[in-house]
Parts: sequence; C-alpha cells; structure tokens
Amino acid sequence: MVAQDKDHEFLEIAGRTVAISHPDKVLFARARHTKLDVVRYYLAVAKGALRGAGGRPNMLVRYPNGIGADYFYQKRAPRSRPDWIEVVALDFPSGRSAEEVVPRDAAALAWLANLGCLELHPHPVRAENLEHPDELRIDLDPVRGVSWAQVRSVAHVVHEVLDELGLASWPKTSGKRGLHVYVRIEPRWTFDEVRRAALALGREVERRAPKLATSKWWKEERRGVFVDYNQNAKDRTVAAAYSVRPTERATVSAPLTWAEVDTAAPEDFTLVSMPNRFAKIADPHGGMDERAGSIEPLLALYGSQGLGDAPWPPHYRKQHGEPPRVQPSKTKRPGPAAPSTHDAKRAKRSPAARTTKRDATTNSHRPARPKGTRRAPEQRRAEGTRRSRRPVIEIGRAKHETDALAGFARWKKRHRKAAGYLEESDVLVDAMRGRYSTWTRIRVNLEHVPEKLRPAQEALDPDENTAASS
Repeated sequence: MVAQDKDHEFLEIAGRTVAISHPDKVLFARARHTKLDVVRYYLAVAKGALRGAGGRPNMLVRYPNGIGADYFYQKRAPRSRPDWIEVVALDFPSGRSAEEVVPRDAAALAWLANLGCLELHPHPVRAENLEHPDELRIDLDPVRGVSWAQVRSVAHVVHEVLDELGLASWPKTSGKRGLHVYVRIEPRWTFDEVRRAALALGREVERRAPKLATSKWWKEERRGVFVDYNQNAKDRTVAAAYSVRPTERATVSAPLTWAEVDTAAPEDFTLVSMPNRFAKIADPHGGMDERAGSIEPLLALYGSQGLGDAPWPPHYRKQHGEPPRVQPSKTKRPGPAAPSTHDAKRAKRSPAARTTKRDATTNSHRPARPKGTRRAPEQRRAEGTRRSRRPVIEIGRAKHETDALAGFARWKKRHRKAAGYLEESDVLVDAMRGRYSTWTRIRVNLEHVPEKLRPAQEALDPDENTAASS
C-alpha cells in the first residue's frame, strides 16, 4: 500500500499503482466481505487465477453494489481505464464486435476487482489466437434435486472417457452446485469443432451412465447431471478457476486433483480459506499448459455416433444440420390423418359448407366463426387433436430469482394437490441470459401430475418486463 484517502486506497502491485475506490464497501452482506477483501484475495491467488484467465479476453460481470443488488454483463472494456490495461477486439456470432480486457498480471486482477468483478469470465482462447480455442470445457450442471455425490460420479465417467482417449483432464468445483472439467488442447480446431467434440463426449457419458447423466439440451427433458456441450460455442464464457462466486459464503471455483474429487465439496473453498490452501499446496492445475492434447479422437467418436448436431443456444443463428430449435413442450404431434383432397373438394361444394366449416382433422363440421374473430387456445385444443408432447406451463418471469421463486410459492399454495405430485426435476428454473444481465423464468412440467389435477396456464406471476435485460 502506498497511500490512501477518505474514499480510496492506493496499492502498489507489480510496479503499478492501482486505486481501489470505496475499499470498505461491503459486497457480501452476510460474510461482511468488502471490496478490499476481494482485491486482497485475488492478489493472494494471482498466479493460479492468471493461469485460468490471464492472457485471454474476459467478459466483465460486475456487482458494483454487492451480491444482493443488481449486476450486469459488460463485454466492452471501460473507456476510462489505465493505459496499461490490455484489450483485444473480438467478433461475436451476432455480428457485433467489442474490445475486451486481457489481464496479464496481478495489477490487472486488482483493477478488475475494483470494478466489482467478483468472477473472472475468460473466453477459451488466447489473445494471440482468437479463432482457435486451447481449452475444451466440460460443465457438469445438476438439475434440481441432484446430489453432489451424483455430480462426482458423473465427473469420474468424464475422466474415464477422456483418459481412454489420451486426454489429460483437470477438475474444479464451479463454486456453486456443479463441477467443471477442463482439457488443454492444441489451438488447431475451430469453435464449432471443439463444440462438436464436447457434444460427442456428453453423449458418450450419457451412454455409459444413462441414469446419472444427460446430454439433452432442453431442460424439460433433463434428468440427473447435464453435460453442457454448448459452453464450447463461440462467445460462451465460464467462471474461471479461483473465481469468487456471488454466494452468501463467498465460495470460489476451486481447482482439484482427481484424487480430491470424492472428498471435496463446493462449500469447502471460500474467499477466506482458498489463500491458505494456495499457499500450502500451490495450484493443482499447475501442469495443465504442458499437457495440451488432440481432440481428433473425440471428433472420430462424434462421427461414429451418427447422431448429427444438437440444439444451439437461443441467441445463435440456425446452424447447418441443427435439429429444429423447438423445446419439446412446444412441439406438436399430429392427430388422425386429414381427409383426402377429393373429400375436401366435395365438402367445399356441399350446401353445408356455406354455413359451416370443415374441421380438417376430424372431417366433421363446426359452426362458422364470425369474420375477424379467433378461437381461444383452449377451444383450438378441444376442436383439434394437435397437443403438446409435454405438459409444461410457465409460472412467472422476474428480474431476480427470489421474486420468481416467490411467485412459484404462491402457485403451489393455489394448487396444493398438483404440487404434491411434482418431483424436484419438474421445476424448471431458467436463468435467461440477455445482453447485459440475466432474468429468471420458472416453468413446471406436469407430466407426473394426474391429468385431472393439472392446472391450466394462468397469467404469469410475477410478470416483470424483462426486455431491458435482453
């Protein structure tokens, strides 16, 4: 520390002076951790944090007023920045471009922490080669109700597959409920090829452990632990190793050895405990840069599976060979065969057709509607036989997850009998990621609820305007 005043503390780091504004501002209310605490944490683990995020463009996820207040995504580096902060221009699938921050030293980590960036969100590429990833990222994302023990079991299957294919892998806790496995790869393949390799891996893990893991993209189809292959699509980022997560205890994403996976738990590693661990054992991922491998065996596996592509994230353009990007609950199944063309023409000529309309699915007649009116959805479902494949209803949308969950609690109170049949995996809590922030959507899959007890779609509660997030 070189100086301080009422509102700033100036730190001398790596030969640079970094100003920390409002260093006593509390960012974690329950744990009472301040902004300066976060800065000091990143200085303590800087070597490991830079192995995960250094030399890479980073998207900024900023919590300027702490984890209990609004946060936002910022792809573009702030215009007001020290001249020693490096940036690099990225092109995104949307057609936009932006200059993103590339941290190179501990001073840059402190500067990011001063902006309220609790997490480090690097792209899987180096600033010197923006089109060829050097990381394959496996994100093991458990659905609601799945235990940490099951996540561990799936991680071991991932390890087994990668080991058989000659790829060194490096596990870490996500800092929340999941687990990440990283593979250093030679920067020779495109984003699409790396995503394809991750998809092949996910499908193979699901084949070996179908009761534990899934590669299904749509949440309403998932059971167990989702192997999220789409984290390898271009423009996707994952919280890096040593990232502080926005949880009450300030947990962090902790690199592990494979021997530690069966004994470690996410809550074991926090902003307070990690510096001591780092000082004692250094970085368990310290050798990963020397173990870059080839994804050719995974690409060969993809070809042998013969399953083709899988859905992409919603903000991406439709991809060649991608299956219909329609969630199963909105996919329609046809009813009985429609009448022949001959029957339809004969009906059109009949006197009855002047006053009634033919129902194309049942070959019966129903009263003609007055011009300019439309049938209600319930009426359309009753008159036809096209039905959703999965009985999914939406409960609410809110800027904050707590507000969306409060709306779900009110729904359960109104529909106690139906709620009693729900399994935890039937409650679909979607973090909808917009351009600047996320919002929460809650849906319920009613497939385990007897049909006579299934509530109809109601007005959303809450029904907040989430357009600003997009």
